Amino acid sequence: MKARQSLYLVFLLTILSGCSIDSNNNEFQKQSLLGVLYTQTSTEFVANNIQTFTSATSQLEQAINNKEWIAAVEQKDNYADKPPAIILDIDETVLDNSAFQARTILTGLSYPNGWIDWGNEGEAPAVAGVKDFLLQAQSKGVKIFYVTNRVAELEEATRKNMLELGLPLDTDRDVLMMKGESGWGSDKTKRRSLIANDYRIIMIVGDQLNDFLPRAETALEPNERKLLALKYKDMWGTKWFMITNPMYGGWEAAIYDFDYPTDETIATELRIKNLKP
Repeated sequence: MKARQSLYLVFLLTILSGCSIDSNNNEFQKQSLLGVLYTQTSTEFVANNIQTFTSATSQLEQAINNKEWIAAVEQKDNYADKPPAIILDIDETVLDNSAFQARTILTGLSYPNGWIDWGNEGEAPAVAGVKDFLLQAQSKGVKIFYVTNRVAELEEATRKNMLELGLPLDTDRDVLMMKGESGWGSDKTKRRSLIANDYRIIMIVGDQLNDFLPRAETALEPNERKLLALKYKDMWGTKWFMITNPMYGGWEAAIYDFDYPTDETIATELRIKNLKP
């Protein structure tokens, strides 16, 4: 409720101020309008998330009992007798931050402006289907790790947000692994490797390719990136589960050759160039 009230206040203040925001930034944010609306209003989006987590739940028994079942490319030798674990990203996988994305459109301010404030509010709702899946996994003795590129500054607020939603969050070891913590950068390889030392990783859930693969392997132009889906076709729907994110991510960065333009005209030209009539 607080998030909705804050969002309404931002919208009202924008109107009362005569929309006196930087016009280029405002135009730059309009391109994400339909993606955010799809996330916030479509039944199809909710249904797809429930479908994804239901599918993951259906694989749990087999994944736990099959000692050869591994989901991380970082998992190497001597894993059969290790206890099972699942890795999930947080943003747009466990927590829904579409309210923040809506704010960027209404204010014309781009990420990271306002992101820390949003994270500290601790009001992000859970992605549809994720809670039931995690509670099922927990009940079967699966260790749950959250490997996120949220900055370490937001760890306590994130922990509070997740606990208030009733999501599993163990305290016997570090299961909430943030960017900037222990020297970790954006690439999640080291964190997955650290988990693989003690656990057999049986599933990974995320909304970006780098939630599953080393970042360097995913830094490709759009057509080459799409080939990764085929390269790992045996993983999807059994060991890897992708949440669709139409709002932001590597798919958009690839359009700009991973160098976001500051000029909306150039950005629009690159988007149109990538259309395939």
